[in-house]
Amino acid sequence: MPTLRDIQRRIRSVQSTQKITKAMKLVAAAKLRRAQERITAARPYANKMSELLSDLVSRAEGDAHPLLAHRESRRRRLVVITADKGLCGAFNSNVLRSALAFLREPGDSEVTLIVVGKKARDFYRRRSWQIKGEMLGFFDRLAYAHAQELAQGLMKDYLDGEVDEVHLIYNEFRSVAVQRVTRQQLLPIEARAEAPVPGEVGGDYIYEPDADAILAALLPRHVTTQVFRALMESVAGEYGARMTAMEAASKNAKEMIDVLTIQFNKARQERITKELLDIVGGAEALHQAVEA
Repeated sequence: MPTLRDIQRRIRSVQSTQKITKAMKLVAAAKLRRAQERITAARPYANKMSELLSDLVSRAEGDAHPLLAHRESRRRRLVVITADKGLCGAFNSNVLRSALAFLREPGDSEVTLIVVGKKARDFYRRRSWQIKGEMLGFFDRLAYAHAQELAQGLMKDYLDGEVDEVHLIYNEFRSVAVQRVTRQQLLPIEARAEAPVPGEVGGDYIYEPDADAILAALLPRHVTTQVFRALMESVAGEYGARMTAMEAASKNAKEMIDVLTIQFNKARQERITKELLDIVGGAEALHQAVEA
């Protein structure tokens, strides 16, 4: 049975841990607010860009631009976006689990990886999958230049024929408590799948100066925008997941402190009762000895 000193030591240890989890929750909440504002402002532009490009691709010829060329999917590139740090619940493990399901899909295609975040790097470093590149340690200072660097490398490999498809797997930020794992095909750019809206004007667009120039300007920007959005979604999701996890950890620490406090009070009461019994027993023995 633990002594009073052991229980006190455990209480102090849990209290110290609770202070850390509360501080981490406050830090994550402050960072989440900025990240949430950024992704909320960027989503409309990214969604409209995706909608516009999908519509353009559905109306354009297959050879209108090299980024639209569909090839037999023999070589695929998967970009796995995780966090650099842990202590954020199942945020990283959900992405890694979804990426493993993608890698194990039946077929004879070859899959190579681009890992973004230390958690993905550490996970795949111990496995046999081929890592072609990595990006680490930039989430706290995420900028559009980071998305440009990643997107340009992906587009270069696609245009050079090194890969036939490029996919993204990341956590989409839905709310503080909900992050949804999303898989998105980045290249080749897919045409719009849904049927035309009733009343929508048909026919092709009128391009000025010409279709080739418009597509050459828009397609690389679209790819970079989608990569930037995925990175911002992941950052906001990480802070939300960490805030939720640290709140739960603080609550569990409080419950553990309450249990340990009750255990400490019981042990102290037992100790006091034992000492009182010893005193009473000694006094009774002394009284009997005096009477004898």
